[in-house]
Amino acid sequence: MRIGQGYDAHRFTPGRRLVLGGVEISYKLGLAAHSDGDVLIHAICDAVLGAAGLRDIGHHFPDSSNEFKNVDSRTLLRAVREKIDSLHLRVGNLDATLVAQMPKLAPYIDTMRIRIAADLKVDADRVNVKATTTEGMGFTGRGEGIAAQAVVLLLER
Repeated sequence: MRIGQGYDAHRFTPGRRLVLGGVEISYKLGLAAHSDGDVLIHAICDAVLGAAGLRDIGHHFPDSSNEFKNVDSRTLLRAVREKIDSLHLRVGNLDATLVAQMPKLAPYIDTMRIRIAADLKVDADRVNVKATTTEGMGFTGRGEGIAAQAVVLLLER
């Protein structure tokens, strides 16, 4: 078995959709990024890549490449799963946390879990997503952006 962890954070910006865990969230701001800015999926990708010893998301999908401009991060997650498939690895389980003062994310969590599980080709009970605030502290607490952390266990097939 192999364990990996991932982290990502992006600042809010006007004029963009807010996408987290592959789900469009109804909110007045989106996240600034080269891709769609899905911090949750980016953290998951880094956790999976790290557990497999495959460096990080920026190495595989550089923000200097127009190929990944505004890309749907679910496309990246499926590509990461294909990379671990080729190494005869699979996701045992995944635990992730979104850190955001606003918007409220609870209504979207189950859909996030289902979409992430589908992209990783695992049962939804292998994927856990939580959301928390920082009680007004730090950049997330001030409403400047959103962060995400993920931990994953990979198993041999």
